[in-house]
This record gives sequence, C-alpha cells and structure tokens, in this order.
Amino acid sequence: MNEKLQWLRNKMNSLSMQGMILTNPINIKYLTNIEAEGTLLLTRKENIYITDGRYIEQVHSILTLFDEIIVYDQNDISKDDYENFFLFCENVGFEEYHVSYATYKEMIRKYKINDLVETDHMIEKQRMIKDQEEISNISKACNITDNCFHYLLGFIKPGMTEKQIAKEIDDYYNERAEGPSFETIVASGENSSKPHAVPSDRKIQKQDIITIDMGCKVNGYCSDMTRTIFVGSVPDEVKPVYDLVLKNERQTMQDYKDGASTRILTKMVENDFKLHGYDLIHSLGHGVGLEIHEPPYISYRNDVQLKENMVVTDEPGIYLPGKFGVRIEDTVQISKFGCSSLTNAERGYVVI
Repeated sequence: MNEKLQWLRNKMNSLSMQGMILTNPINIKYLTNIEAEGTLLLTRKENIYITDGRYIEQVHSILTLFDEIIVYDQNDISKDDYENFFLFCENVGFEEYHVSYATYKEMIRKYKINDLVETDHMIEKQRMIKDQEEISNISKACNITDNCFHYLLGFIKPGMTEKQIAKEIDDYYNERAEGPSFETIVASGENSSKPHAVPSDRKIQKQDIITIDMGCKVNGYCSDMTRTIFVGSVPDEVKPVYDLVLKNERQTMQDYKDGASTRILTKMVENDFKLHGYDLIHSLGHGVGLEIHEPPYISYRNDVQLKENMVVTDEPGIYLPGKFGVRIEDTVQISKFGCSSLTNAERGYVVI
C-alpha cells in the first residue's frame, strides 16, 4: 500500500474509525494520484475506488499493484454491494467540509450507516507538510514562473493591454506546464490598487506601474509569484511604498522557520505598515500545493506554527485606492532553521 494511504489508515485506527468515504478530488489525488471523477472508500480491509465506466482505463493506467486499490465501475455495483462495504463498521468518517447535507443523507442511506464521523480536515492538515516529490514538483513550477517573468520583461510594451499580457502568460504556461495555477492578474496604473484585479482593456502607458500575479502547475502542484514593475521610471511617490513592502517581504523571509507563529509574523508586518500610515489588508501568506490557496493561512486570525517542509507564500502588499498598489510575493519552503525561496525573480526595482 502506498505511504499516504497507509498513513491515513493508521490515523483512522488511532481515532477508532473503521472506514472512511472520500469525495474531495484534491484529497483523492493527494492519496492516490487519481484525477478521474469518483469516490474513494477505505473499508475494514480494502481500498476501493468507484468511478464512471468512462474513467476505468484512465484510473488503471495510474495505479500500480503497490497501491492496493480495487477499481469498480459504478454501474456494476448493486444496492447490496453498497450496503456491505461498511458492514459492522461503527465509525465511518467523511469529509464534512466538502459534503452537502443532501449528500450526507444520501451516503447514510446508500451505505446503510447509522451515522458518519467528522474528520476535521484530517487530510488537509497532513497535506501541509510536503514530501520530496511534492517539493520537486512545486520547485519545477516555480522555475517555470521565474523564466516566464524574465520573458515578460522583453515582451511588455506600451500600448499593450492588460488582457494581452495575461494571455501571453497563460500561453507560456500552457506550452511549458499544465497551464496557469489560478487566473492570472495583470493590473496596471490605478488598477494595481485592487489586490484581485481582473485584466482589462487598459493599455500600458509610457510611464506606468504594473502588478503581475502569476503561477503555473506541474503534476498538479502550483507556484505563486507576484512582482510589481515599472515602465519608463519609478515614480517618486511609489518608491517609499515599494521600499516598505520589499523591506517587510525580506524580513518575513528571514523570520520564516520551523516553529514560527503565523500570528506573530503577521503582526510584525502589520505594525510596521501602521507606523508608516498603511494597512495590511490581506493575509501575509498561505500554503501552496495541489491548491493555490491551502492551509496554513498566515494571518492574525490563525495562530499556526510553521513546520519544516511546509510550502507557503510571503506576500505583503500596500494598496492606495484609485492611485496604485505594490505587492511582492514569493513561494517559500520552510526549513528547520529558516527557509528558502523557490521563486527567485528580481525583487528590487524593475524598469522596462
């Protein structure tokens, strides 16, 4: 049995759980590498994947004997089969944050279970710590992202629209990776004051500021990087803001390490911003993996300790509505006594 499924079975045993129904496709991919639509069952003795007949061949091409997963066509399973999967199981877990109430009731009826046990993000918490294969995939995605940014510096010209630049980024990723890991953000001029701006038809000016938030996927694993660059020159009014953001991004990267408190890290940046009359209006960072935003979330609302081999972002930003915004973001791997940045494009002033 693969290590991740064995870990989950050991965790279930420690919680006196005799079975589990998994429906979250991200968690199923994490545990099995399967990306086809379906449900994963961990019964007393077997691991079972139930899918539509159209995906059977695809699933078999992914699995090996080592995985010890039995694959069923859902059309071949009878009512009695479903009721027997968890026969004599007192506690069967389910992913309560992924399942609607209607689906919950349907599970109880279909599998003939008295009740289902909440698992409290059990798998998501385990996913926070990356193994070497996961880190390798994220590192490859980050390297492609660095290369894309370098390419953009020779591509962007005044007169181009935000949409044109965003499309070029997406095309770059589609050719060299599995595509973008989220909707690419290209925000210029006053649009850069919106943290989640949508690329528009605004044209790049001869003197301009551009914030680009971008990332791609390799084997399902994401990268995430933001840079704020300038066309022509760096405006005097922007320099102190940029310097403050960069100072805090660098300081946070020095403070990221095993055992560091996400709340304290965030408070340090918030306090420095407030001293200069600004606010940190979003999280300082978030986990990156099979999802672009996943635990841990680095903000004052969450007091989580960073752990070795977590992969998170470091992304302070300042936004002045109607004027401009500055955000600098890197994807970072936590280590025992510090961290290493997996994205490494130039962080200082970049003028094109």
